Amino acid sequence: MPFLTRYEDDPSKPSVGSALKDMAVRAVAPGFLVFGLILAVGFLLVGPLKSFGVEEEGVNKDLAGGRTSTWDTITMLWSHIGNTEYVIGVAVLVALVVWWRTKQWWYAVVPILAISLQATIFVIATAIIGRPRPEVTHLDPAPPTSSYPSGHQGASTALYVSFVLMATRISNPVLRRIVMVLCAIAPVLVGYARLYRGMHHPSDVAMGAVNGILSALLAWGYLRRDRAGDKAGERVVAQTRA
Repeated sequence: MPFLTRYEDDPSKPSVGSALKDMAVRAVAPGFLVFGLILAVGFLLVGPLKSFGVEEEGVNKDLAGGRTSTWDTITMLWSHIGNTEYVIGVAVLVALVVWWRTKQWWYAVVPILAISLQATIFVIATAIIGRPRPEVTHLDPAPPTSSYPSGHQGASTALYVSFVLMATRISNPVLRRIVMVLCAIAPVLVGYARLYRGMHHPSDVAMGAVNGILSALLAWGYLRRDRAGDKAGERVVAQTRA
């Protein structure tokens, strides 16, 4: 079944139990592999590749050297897009609207599952790696988590990539393109803001994006779906045998 159209090809309603089972097998279990990847890269960055971290801080220092009051304000707004409370609020709001419009709760939970996977991987990985933040002036209050990976980047990427996938179902082609482009741009703005404001190294942002993208893809594919045609064929076979 095509990955993008899986919820259109099979709109059948699963039981809560089967959906939870699929979630555990097809999203949570593969999430351990994503966690392993994030953790492995993190150990490299604070171990054998520690000198790379010093070199990449040149990006942060260049951005810090070109700061202006105008861009300080703009990037503050962009950074807020990745704040935990904002991401959770938008995910819940969109999920409720999608549930109301489609009557498909199993589809509406995709963005919530995406940000939940991302957050779990991020929180555990950042506690284990404990990478210091760049040695530049920080324009945002530093949360208790370490620099790697970027939680803001991961959360915004997981949220808006899941929205991009959901937007493929919008029937109006103009509206579909507009929504997809805006959602694709949002995490890019967050990443730039976190670099500009001295909160993360470029590799922190990059791996935060990897975490977010993979979490969104796992969330989108969490539920087993079958082609409508295949189901119809199975019913015909069953009736013939009966």
